[in-house]
Amino acid sequence: MHILEKIVASKQHEVMQLKKSFPVPELEKSRYFPEPVRSLKSSVLDREKNGIIAEFKRQSPSRGVINSLACPAEVCRAYIDSGASAVSVLTDSEFFGGRNTDLIKVKENCNGPVLRKEFIIDEYQVVESKSIGADAILLIVDILSKDELRNLSLLASSLGLEVLFEIHDGEGIEKLPPEAAIIGINSRNLDSFRINRELPVNVINRLPEESVRIAESGIRSVRDLVNLRIAGFDGFLIGERFMKSPDPGASCRKFIREIATINNEQV
Repeated sequence: MHILEKIVASKQHEVMQLKKSFPVPELEKSRYFPEPVRSLKSSVLDREKNGIIAEFKRQSPSRGVINSLACPAEVCRAYIDSGASAVSVLTDSEFFGGRNTDLIKVKENCNGPVLRKEFIIDEYQVVESKSIGADAILLIVDILSKDELRNLSLLASSLGLEVLFEIHDGEGIEKLPPEAAIIGINSRNLDSFRINRELPVNVINRLPEESVRIAESGIRSVRDLVNLRIAGFDGFLIGERFMKSPDPGASCRKFIREIATINNEQV
């Protein structure tokens, strides 16, 4: 069984248990349900910012422990203060060491849009995302059918949540619903976890022209980001590059300053 299959199987069991412990009516009592969301799309496209979605991630199946000591609220607040357009928070516990309380703490202490990075396979998780304060959710095309993608995205929209649709190859484009406004191309294969740096550039021209285009994974340097922007990407999801530092916020700040330097040189 590939790692992605293991994650989905684990998530199916997890969701089944959560439905019993915290039924939807309880989730809907959350303080976040009546609150308006912060727009991920608008923030990424804001020309006063840089399109970076900075991620908080403790560990991954491919890298093991990346940073077990960092505080999600402090790191994500530093990301936004450094100029990041938005933050992403991993909430999967078994494989990525995250938890829902990480996102809640970030929401309470961070002024930017918060993307919930999770393996969403059920409508319950969409409602749960709203209940913990997410402004946007991730839907991974590889683990969902075309109908599931449409139904989950429509539910998210009805709750005010934005959706980042993540594809890993050109074939995933065919499954995207018409309302897919934010599309991420992840250069990391979710079975082997290997990076294909050519993938985003090879696939971007096949995306709908009106979509907001996000490059995910494999961004190691400012030059990587600049090249992806030239290729047509609007946003850039960066996690490990910052999290492997003892001070992820400072790493993000330095990275963004280097972008500003390059931009000034090109003026």
